[in-house]
Amino acid sequence: MDRRIIELYDEYTHAPLERRVFLERLAALAGGTAAAYALIPLLENNYAMAQQVSENDPALMIERVKYPGSNGEVSAYLAKPAGDGRYPAVIVIHENRGLNPHIEDVTRRLAKAGFLALGVDLLSSLGGTPSDPDQAREMIGKLDQGQVTGDLRAGLQWLKSRPDCSGKIGTVGFCWGGGQVNQFAVAEPSLNAAVVFYGRSPEAAQVPSIVAPLLLQYAGLDGRINEGVPAYIAALQAAGKKYVTYTYDGVDHAFHNDTNAARYNKDAAELAWTRTLAFFDEYLKG
Repeated sequence: MDRRIIELYDEYTHAPLERRVFLERLAALAGGTAAAYALIPLLENNYAMAQQVSENDPALMIERVKYPGSNGEVSAYLAKPAGDGRYPAVIVIHENRGLNPHIEDVTRRLAKAGFLALGVDLLSSLGGTPSDPDQAREMIGKLDQGQVTGDLRAGLQWLKSRPDCSGKIGTVGFCWGGGQVNQFAVAEPSLNAAVVFYGRSPEAAQVPSIVAPLLLQYAGLDGRINEGVPAYIAALQAAGKKYVTYTYDGVDHAFHNDTNAARYNKDAAELAWTRTLAFFDEYLKG
């Protein structure tokens, strides 16, 4: 697909652009309105694809839960291995479209790998993730950063209080959620591991507060996010923090999202996920 179309869609989802403006510009690039509308299914997420791990997998226990957040209840999607046991936990932080079927599938993947996984709905304070992804994106822009971080820290404490949690807790986030992983790591010294998928970097002055080991994963073609990475890495090095970083050449922002045909890259996604599980095994199961 024309790189200009990918970049336009990225601008639409993150700047953001009004949908009318996005469609007008897409039509100009595609060569007409009909061609533009034919591209939309490739650009937008198709949640029918969000089934790497079935909701009916007999090896898992899945439930929708609520926990007390920093200012009201937070809704979440909980998945864990079936049967008794104590498991390390992972908090999954969604993209700027909220807790959708793709993020729920990612949560199940972690449970399948032996973790107590909690997909949080950080739009809970605004009524929860809506069915319209554009509405979710608009709601994300209204969130208070302090409350978001507070809700994540409250989730960590809620998990620690559960008898099925081993006490070790990590987090992983994608896009907007990757940036929230960084802020969570800045704020929460008891976090045991943090994995960022193409998320916005924190300010250099915040880096000394990070305690958790970090796995930072970026897309080679993601100029918007990557412009902040060198300063972040320099700050991590200067502060003597434990981190590892990978950049996947030739792939786009959101390359891990298998419900997005235009940007998903199977090879990069599978490698990044293998590295994610190995990182959590090292710091949460060890």
